[in-house]
Amino acid sequence: MTDIVTERSGSILRIQFNRPSKKNAMTSAMYITMADLLEAAAKDDGVRAVLWHGAGDSFCAGNDLEDFLKNPMGPDDSPQSRLINAFIAFEKPIVAAVHGFAIGGGTTMLTHCDFVYAGESAKFQMPFINLALVPEFGTSYSIPARIGYLRAAELIQLGQPIDAQRAAELGLVTRVVPDQTLLATARETAQKLAAKPASALQACKRLMRLPVRAQLQQAAKLENEEYAVRLRSSDAKEAFTAFFEKRKADFNRKSDSATAA
Repeated sequence: MTDIVTERSGSILRIQFNRPSKKNAMTSAMYITMADLLEAAAKDDGVRAVLWHGAGDSFCAGNDLEDFLKNPMGPDDSPQSRLINAFIAFEKPIVAAVHGFAIGGGTTMLTHCDFVYAGESAKFQMPFINLALVPEFGTSYSIPARIGYLRAAELIQLGQPIDAQRAAELGLVTRVVPDQTLLATARETAQKLAAKPASALQACKRLMRLPVRAQLQQAAKLENEEYAVRLRSSDAKEAFTAFFEKRKADFNRKSDSATAA
């Protein structure tokens, strides 16, 4: 069974994360595959829109931590940075259908989508701070720019979880719909987009994204560099150890400093 499955339906490319037993948590291989898919779709004139969703009871629970610790993100090129760049460069519309958990990258990746439909069951969280890390996918810039600094602080500095309705109030999702009609709603939007004049549609997205593209690229670069440092810190080691030992992390020690892994 492949961790990401695709299907072409006319000019719509459907991408499904397919690790339901792991709540579609991302592995390094999945980051690379997703980047490959977006890069190929960008060059394929037959693809006019992307429809993206998850299998099972969740959209994406972020990184698969066991895989992530075996293949940690570095400050330069990495599977994660390649996918970030693919998202930033992608000029065709992406429609996401989100149900269940959208945690960590499951939330930050959505900031690069054009339409995000959330099922009533959807739960969003960017819990990087709880792992002594920083956000990624350019969200240190895009989230405050979209919802304001004070609201962004609740999500990023507190790592506060929110439900679908709150995500809609903040402008993080397009609309909340019943779980049972979620995929059909997203598919209908993808079909409407696919019927539009393709070159004009891509030009619209390019013009809308152009003013923030440089800021996103810079934010993602700085995040990757800081992420690599934080990942090797004593606080991060404590956070990951506590996670696997199923206990609460204790950060009440001497001031944290980054150390070699």
